[in-house]
Amino acid sequence: MSLAIKRLIEAGDLSPGAVDAFLARHSFPLAEGPSVTFVYRGKADQVLLQHFIFGLPTSQPFELVAGTDLWYRVMELPPRSRVEYKINVVDGDRHHWIRDPLNPALARDPFGANSVAHTEGYQRPEWTYHDPDARPGTLGEHGLKSKALGRTQPFQVYLPARYRKSRRYPLLVVHDGSDYIKYSGLKVVLDNLIHRLEVAPMIVAMTDSPRRLTEYAADPAHATFISEELIPYLEKKFPLIPRAESRGLLGASFGAVAALSTAWRYPGVYGRLLLQSGSFAFSDIGHHHRGPVFDPVAEFVNAFRAEPGKPAEKVFISCGTYESLIYENRSLVPLLQASGMEVRYMEVRDGHNWENWRDRLRRGLSWLFPGPLWMVYE
Repeated sequence: MSLAIKRLIEAGDLSPGAVDAFLARHSFPLAEGPSVTFVYRGKADQVLLQHFIFGLPTSQPFELVAGTDLWYRVMELPPRSRVEYKINVVDGDRHHWIRDPLNPALARDPFGANSVAHTEGYQRPEWTYHDPDARPGTLGEHGLKSKALGRTQPFQVYLPARYRKSRRYPLLVVHDGSDYIKYSGLKVVLDNLIHRLEVAPMIVAMTDSPRRLTEYAADPAHATFISEELIPYLEKKFPLIPRAESRGLLGASFGAVAALSTAWRYPGVYGRLLLQSGSFAFSDIGHHHRGPVFDPVAEFVNAFRAEPGKPAEKVFISCGTYESLIYENRSLVPLLQASGMEVRYMEVRDGHNWENWRDRLRRGLSWLFPGPLWMVYE
């Protein structure tokens, strides 16, 4: 039991006013050493914690403090953990999934928003916040008629502050670019890290797909679009460094599959890969057990594992230990290293979400595209 809840019960006053005062004294969830206590107040037949930690039961019941409408659930979590969750309030046969009314911390994604809890040692990186001293880059809208995709493909291009046509710049192509901007604050991160000289001034193409579960699942047409249509267009339009070591791909989840498969199909074109929580399903024997949408992914990853080649010189991989994909990402690291690629791998106590991917951008980008600061000191 939570110490704070225990003290409330032992005080002997469980009147509505005492519960009001208890809630006013604390911030929620309650972090107490290695435990986090989630609290809900209200009438219900049952209250459940719905969290996103792979390996634990995803639905965990709250306990009701007798004589009150106060519910609590204690969860043991290691230091530096960050967890997204919802509360499931059950009334008869109706289930209401809600964000925690007592917790203002939210993380947004394309499906809405989740409440956020973290333990001692986690802190949102200060370089993810807007820095008024950092000169902002610009985002411009573009469109390219693609034969490979059979449509006009819109995308955005980030130009760094102090952009000059007389200079040449590295290029990074970002899968799910709009989501990286909206949910991971990618433009703010780029502005800040370039301003701090940690990342080289670069041009960044932000592309999206209306059919991402098909086109990002190692689709050859997507690789053709990126490598034979988008890259040449960008090279004509902007002053890019025309070398593989100055050209990179970034993606998370299915976007990481798209990045790796594109580089694999076009060896020598890309020198840098940043792969976050890749959906790298595979099957040495039997089936991957992840549903039919993963079938083309597993076909690619099986082929890649059999003959990886050398799709890039440097690869940065990150994954959360609370993700179901942790095994697949760990398995990829020695394979890449054995093929001669320089690999950095990072695990954190987080899940499959945009703020996890945001928090890893500094380490990945500054290693793959170091600015003057790291070029001097590393």
